[in-house]
Amino acid sequence: MSSIRFSLSLALVALLCAPPVLAQQDISKVNGSIVAQAGRPYGDVETVNGSITIESGASVKDAETVNGSIRAADDIGADSLSTVNGAIRAGQRATVRGDVETVNGSIFLGEGGRVGGGVATVNGAIGLVDVDLAGGIATVSGDVTVGVGSHVTGGIRVEKPSSNWFPVQINKRKPRIVIGPGAVVEGELVFEREVDLYVHDTARVGKVTGATATAYSTPRAPQD
Repeated sequence: MSSIRFSLSLALVALLCAPPVLAQQDISKVNGSIVAQAGRPYGDVETVNGSITIESGASVKDAETVNGSIRAADDIGADSLSTVNGAIRAGQRATVRGDVETVNGSIFLGEGGRVGGGVATVNGAIGLVDVDLAGGIATVSGDVTVGVGSHVTGGIRVEKPSSNWFPVQINKRKPRIVIGPGAVVEGELVFEREVDLYVHDTARVGKVTGATATAYSTPRAPQD
């Protein structure tokens, strides 16, 4: 993922202009939450004002909301997960074939997860635990934890805040970037703003640009 500057207005227009029903299992709403029931296959699930819940073993194509969170249980499948204002959280062994993205909200992916695209936020922490991520990590002001046993291909990029982000308010605190025990980040780690970077002695990372890594050997990274 070369950039996370996706258009909020285009996302909203796409949801509002989408046909209400494209196939029998598609679900599209303007106001209201959506539940993809356990073990069932679905097409696209989309809402503007509401959360999306994907129960254990369910599969969806694109899961998209504007104002709402996405909560996925264990063993789910999806083509992509995206929201504008809300968090995204997936349990164990989630498979996402494309991207996982939010603007204002955190992202957490649990043990055994596999993501074929990238993971991106503007304001919001990113946390991975034993996750295989093919498309890299991007953020502007979020903390990033590449937790124990995770494997990230595509590097990490923390972008410099810009006036182009208006009307999104950017958190000006320094992001905290932690590469945990046994984690691997292939590709360059590029920091366009000041960050606190911690890399475990047993982790492996690519070239670092824009920051100096602090090594640590304890189970958790030092507190700032």
